[in-house]
Amino acid sequence: GTTRGPTYHFLEDQPDHQVMTGHSNGLITLNVAEADDDERVRRRLALHEPYRTLLGHLRHESGHYYWDVLIDQGQRHEAFRQAFGDEREDYGQSLKRHYSEGPPPDWSERYVSAYATAHAWEDWAETWAHYLHMVDLLETASSFNMRLAVPGSGGPVAETVENPFSGGPADFDALVQQWVPVTVVVNSLTRSLGQEDAYPFALSPGAMEKLRFVHDIVRSHREGI
Repeated sequence: GTTRGPTYHFLEDQPDHQVMTGHSNGLITLNVAEADDDERVRRRLALHEPYRTLLGHLRHESGHYYWDVLIDQGQRHEAFRQAFGDEREDYGQSLKRHYSEGPPPDWSERYVSAYATAHAWEDWAETWAHYLHMVDLLETASSFNMRLAVPGSGGPVAETVENPFSGGPADFDALVQQWVPVTVVVNSLTRSLGQEDAYPFALSPGAMEKLRFVHDIVRSHREGI
């Protein structure tokens, strides 16, 4: 069941069985090959993905679990469909079409990733994972008392990053106002070390609205609304 939280299986491919990363009825399965840097990069390049991590897989698959809890059990289907589309569309056919045809050319205008275009469930899971990236990075920045110089009246104003889990910005716009400059700092630091951007995304207003939906659903659930 899905009442006590998800469980996890970390499994290895066998000669007669290939492990597929995924979620089913509260059980999240991950292929341990994704923990190997070389193999993960090979798959990332083969699938034309700008970002692929083991933590990202965990967050994505947890999104499928929390769709069951927050949307299905929470009876929020209509609001979900307005934001992400109709999850009742055939899942297998949707994935087959995605892998044969690829994403639409304008996918970045409404989605956080190309894979999110495959089906409404995948759109939710990709958006959910991205939201967890956001709040986790802000929580980490706040734990170091990170201060940002942000434009304000009368000149730059130093603003301390707030912990989104304990008294941080409840409003999504306020969260994004801190999130964007933090990602700029993070990418600038990694470039200084000759590395690729740690956060290789530029989110569109359409993708932001889906992230806002996740933020509001989480707040509503925590507050018992």
